[in-house]
Amino acid sequence: MGNPAGGTAVSRKHHVAVLMGGWANERPVSLMSGEGVAKALEARGHRVTRIDMDRQVAARIAEAAPDVVFNALHGVPGEDGTVQGMLDLMGIPYTHSGLATSVIAIDKELTKHALVPHGVPMPGGRIVDCETLYEKDPLARPYVLKPVNEGSSVGVAIVTEESNYGNPIRRDAKGPWQEFDRLLAEPYIKGREMTVAVLDGPDGPRALTVTELVPKSGFYDFDAKYTDGMTDHICPAQIPERIAELCMHYAVQAHELLGCRGCSRTDFRWDDELGEDGLFVLETNTQPGMTPLSLVPEQARHCGMSYEDLVETLVEEALSRSGGAKNG
Repeated sequence: MGNPAGGTAVSRKHHVAVLMGGWANERPVSLMSGEGVAKALEARGHRVTRIDMDRQVAARIAEAAPDVVFNALHGVPGEDGTVQGMLDLMGIPYTHSGLATSVIAIDKELTKHALVPHGVPMPGGRIVDCETLYEKDPLARPYVLKPVNEGSSVGVAIVTEESNYGNPIRRDAKGPWQEFDRLLAEPYIKGREMTVAVLDGPDGPRALTVTELVPKSGFYDFDAKYTDGMTDHICPAQIPERIAELCMHYAVQAHELLGCRGCSRTDFRWDDELGEDGLFVLETNTQPGMTPLSLVPEQARHCGMSYEDLVETLVEEALSRSGGAKNG
C-alpha cells in the first residue's frame, strides 16, 4: 500500500519502546497517544514495551534494550530536547525531531527568530513576565497571552476589553497563565484556525492537507482540542486554493528550517478579510498528538494512509536515520 509521503508499507518487525505519560500538563494526551501507538504496532506484529516516563526512565529504557523508541511524549521534558539528548547519549534511535530542533521549536520566541527572517509570516509580539501584567497591558487589546514553551494551548488566554480579568489585569484574576513566569504577548488575529501536517518521506517532507478547526464555543484551547464533540474538523478546509497552497508551503518551510524529522504540524490563523496578508503561522509542533481526535492521523487518513501505516512509517524513518535497528 502506498502512502502520502512517497514510501510503502513496511514489514520488518522491531522491538519498540513507546515512551509516554511524563509529568507535563499534557500527560493525559500523551498517555492516549502512546496507547494508540502501542496497539497499532502490536497489531502489526511488533514487540512493544510501554514506558510511562519517570525519573528512572534512562535505566528503564536501557533495561528494555529496544531497537527504537517511539516518543509519544508531549510538553516538557519530552518535547524540549531533554529526552532527545538522553536518547542521543544512549545511542538509541527515536522518532520525531532531534535535540536542537526540539529546543528551538518548543520556544515560541526562538521559533520566530528561526522562521521570520526567511519570510514565514508570524504575529509580532513581545516577551513579558507575569508580574508586569498587573501594572499595564503589554499590547493594545485585544491580545493573546501564552506561555513561551508549552503546547496544546496550555495556559493561553485572549485578553479583550470585555474579558473579566480587569483593566489593568487584577492580581487575583483567574487567568490560565498564572503558573508561568515568562509569557509571550501577541496581537489577537481574528479569523479562522487552520493546521497542516508534514510527513517526511524518501523524496523529502510533504504537506498532507489543510484542516480548519471550528470550536463550538470559545477558542481552540486544550479542552476543545481533546474533548470529543467540542470542535469540528473540516478536512480538507473549505478555503481558497491559494490560501491552502500557502499554508502547505509555509508548513513545509517551517519543517525544513527548524530541522524537523518524522512529522510535524504547523498551526495558522487566517483573517479572511485580508486575503493572503491575513495568514500567520502561530507555531510548529514537533510532537503532534496521536490520539483518536488528533489531526495528523486524520490528515493521513484523508490522504489514504491508515493509522497503523503512519505509525510504522515514523518508526522506519527513525531507524533509517540511525542506519538500522540498534540490536541488529
